[in-house]
Amino acid sequence: MFETTIAGSLPKPSWLAEPNRLWPRWRWEGEELAQAQRDATTVIVALQERAGIDVVTDGEMARRHFVHGFLEHVEGLDFSNQVREYIRDGRYQADLPRVVGPVRRRAPIHLDEVRHLRAQTPRKIKLTIPGPMTMVDTLHDDTYGDRKTLAFALAEIVNQEIRELVEAGLDVVQLDEPAFNVYLDDVEQWGVAALDRALEGVGCRTAVHVCYGYGIEANLAWKKSLGAVWDHYRRVLPALDASRVDEISIECAGSCVPTELLELVKRKAVAVGVIDVATERVETPEEVLQALERVLQHLPRERVVLSTNCGMAPMQRALAGAKLGALGAGARLARARQGA
Repeated sequence: MFETTIAGSLPKPSWLAEPNRLWPRWRWEGEELAQAQRDATTVIVALQERAGIDVVTDGEMARRHFVHGFLEHVEGLDFSNQVREYIRDGRYQADLPRVVGPVRRRAPIHLDEVRHLRAQTPRKIKLTIPGPMTMVDTLHDDTYGDRKTLAFALAEIVNQEIRELVEAGLDVVQLDEPAFNVYLDDVEQWGVAALDRALEGVGCRTAVHVCYGYGIEANLAWKKSLGAVWDHYRRVLPALDASRVDEISIECAGSCVPTELLELVKRKAVAVGVIDVATERVETPEEVLQALERVLQHLPRERVVLSTNCGMAPMQRALAGAKLGALGAGARLARARQGA
């Protein structure tokens, strides 16, 4: 009861990449880089185990960025001639790879990472992959001319990838869709359908993560502009509750999301963000418990998973470790109080 996990990324060690950056430069190249990434994954797994995290990830140690780390292995994309554009409906600018031909998967993308992760722990393992809509929003399309068509082409690639990862021992796959909190009409018209295609028949537990973004300046400014009530989930949650996904991962801690919106989820498990990744203050176990108690007013406890609001890639490593410790300790406290 009250299983714990994290939304995805964790800070990279300074000996692997530039610290506290969303797009860090690697310290190594070639096989030395690959070995350093494996070593960092081993360290990150141990950190999660010590903190009491039940479903562990690789912390995205082999990826510079949660979207580009997948896309840079996809055929039909040009990373050498990127276009600087606004993404997430104008929230901030990013350098976008160009779609210059039909997108195809050349070879397995994250298979080596999953094999290494599986060898590090007997616990359940989870891998995060960017969802189709978020990938579309992080590309400059010179080929398809239609966001929906490109999304479904990418969904096919994701589906192929997940099937191989499950054969390598993956327990949970999570598709990251921060774009779902931005393009609400598209979510209902084709976003959830593309998500369903990506997850169709994959053979493992499936999750989707929809949040308000990393704790970076652009996202913090956007959140301030949203007012006293963040109502995006009112449309997103029912659409996802009708999808094929098993678990919906959302942001709650330190946010203006009305907790009663959780009642819109009638069937799925919900990974509730009880750790705020946009603040340097470390939560106490009691605060994690209090956040859970508010959630339990709207969801049955058997459908609740405890998680972080979002990834922690730009955060100080020591701070991230302390927050994970609070998450694990809060879950233990909750189990004791709830008799679970």
